Amino acid sequence: MTSKQDLLPADLQMGTVMLKVGDMSLMSDYYHKALGLDVVAEADGGQYLGRGTTPLVHLQPAGGLHVPGRGEAGLFHTALLFEDQAALAATVASAAHYDPQLFAGSADHLVSEAFYFTDPEGNGIELYWDRPRDDWSWSNGTVEMDSLALPPQHYLTQHLTEASVTGQRDAAAGVGHVHLQVGDVQTAEKFYVNTLGFERTAGWHGQALFVSAGGYHHHMAMNVWNSRGAGPRKDTLGLGEVLIKLPGRDDVGALAERLGHHGIAVANTGAEILFDDPWKNRIRVSVETAPAAAQR
Repeated sequence: MTSKQDLLPADLQMGTVMLKVGDMSLMSDYYHKALGLDVVAEADGGQYLGRGTTPLVHLQPAGGLHVPGRGEAGLFHTALLFEDQAALAATVASAAHYDPQLFAGSADHLVSEAFYFTDPEGNGIELYWDRPRDDWSWSNGTVEMDSLALPPQHYLTQHLTEASVTGQRDAAAGVGHVHLQVGDVQTAEKFYVNTLGFERTAGWHGQALFVSAGGYHHHMAMNVWNSRGAGPRKDTLGLGEVLIKLPGRDDVGALAERLGHHGIAVANTGAEILFDDPWKNRIRVSVETAPAAAQR
């Protein structure tokens, strides 16, 4: 078990998810038109897309790389969190209108309401809204979650408004969590909980793990639904890296020291550290105030 002093800070935030892309024009068009994200910054031929000044997704050109196989480790989905149901409905409607075939499902998870899509290069996307924390149910440190029916058309009828459609790009959104495909759940728990310092919040029949900081339902998740037994990743299209933002340099330094103690190779600049999980999913941890252009 992770001791209290080894836990990640409660006010941790998930940051930009970097994707290696084969067709920048196609992918930029999707994230701009379907998801209502605007270019926040550009660097090294890539684009940071987000809402306002907050980058959410970093598209980095990587021509020549192959699409990963379905059973390989990597990204399951990037989950974008919206402040209210109307804002969520507006982006769900926009994404569904862009290409209905990229819609992948929806679910009421008790803690949240979620809609799933796949971008043109196969990267999973979740669009969701959280129910108030007071409405979440916990038992012995485990949050109650489920996957109940959430009919999309009924949801849009209930929550889509003219104001939310016209103000879609002005509505705040953030990366609420990141869900990964891994080779086995036990190794994932050893790394993300015992080493990295997240707290375990839920499991799913030994096939998925949900972890968080500060009592959130989950900031990260790992599953083996498609990838049981997967080994380290090759250099492919798809996930480039996941950014985690901590409040201060001391927090980053403490994590770097802890990772080193566990034998994890870490590139450390002081303000940020870079390392891989057991499947070579790249994780970058930086101070929360780091500017978007530095999140490369």
